[in-house]
Amino acid sequence: MSEFFYQTYMIALPVVLTAFMGYIVWLLKKQKRDRDANSKGTMLLLKVKLIEYHDKYMERGEIPSYIYPIYNDMYDAYHALGGNGMATKMKKEIDELHLKKAGK
Repeated sequence: MSEFFYQTYMIALPVVLTAFMGYIVWLLKKQKRDRDANSKGTMLLLKVKLIEYHDKYMERGEIPSYIYPIYNDMYDAYHALGGNGMATKMKKEIDELHLKKAGK
């Protein structure tokens, strides 16, 4: 009887482990797809806001001193996510703007 259980165990164990590993691989792929979608969505939102700020403050010819560090933080996050050279060009233009001090 113990020989039967041993043989069953030796046959079933690789099958169970293979199924378990397949499930783990499926979970990891799903998590990667979710992370990629979140990263892309975040990148697009940052891009829209960078363009919006760029256009607004370039038209005004100055950027408030409290907005400037926020713009830089958004640019850094966008760039870290793999943003393109368009944002770098816009940042250089923003960097050249006059900083408007708060309350003026």
